[in-house]
Amino acid sequence: MNGFEKRANQIKAKIMKTTLEMLRASDPKKVRIADISKLAKVSQVTIYNYFGSKEELIREVFKNYFDKTIRDFEEYMNEGHSLKEKIEHIILLEKESYKDFTPGLIKQLITEDNELSQYIERQYRETTIPLTVRIINEGKESGEISENVTVENVLAFIQLYMNQYESILEMAQKSGDTDNFLEGMVHMFFYGVCGKR
Repeated sequence: MNGFEKRANQIKAKIMKTTLEMLRASDPKKVRIADISKLAKVSQVTIYNYFGSKEELIREVFKNYFDKTIRDFEEYMNEGHSLKEKIEHIILLEKESYKDFTPGLIKQLITEDNELSQYIERQYRETTIPLTVRIINEGKESGEISENVTVENVLAFIQLYMNQYESILEMAQKSGDTDNFLEGMVHMFFYGVCGKR
């Protein structure tokens, strides 16, 4: 990479970081190129040259964030952790990602951007599901998941949790001890309300 390319990548990264910070605090419809330009200390022309439009910029920010989350997750999965540690890590990732992209924001972005919706669906199908199945199979091989439980059972159970994660996180925050609450949810995920059999 030559000096020009390196500089261009640094400018793009700064624009995307600024946009992410603005999305954390504001509705995408209220985010303006003029405001991004001011905060990132680059011209509006520069932003349009790199991204073409506000919609494309927001799409790239979301894709970049999603890709990095998956890469970090895959690295963690390859470090030899127990199944319980992996599930705890998934819940922690969900908790952290909701600080950046709330479920409402994600739904809004997906509804309004067909290309982004297709991208998320493809990543879910091609990366997230196979990785989750691998984790479950490793858990079955290590004896951490009962032989009476199928991969489909665990996938369904995880989906139930994820479908209600926004509500679970709200309850965790209201409890006054978010980490302890989520630790209890992890315990119930593995052992149910009666504890280990």
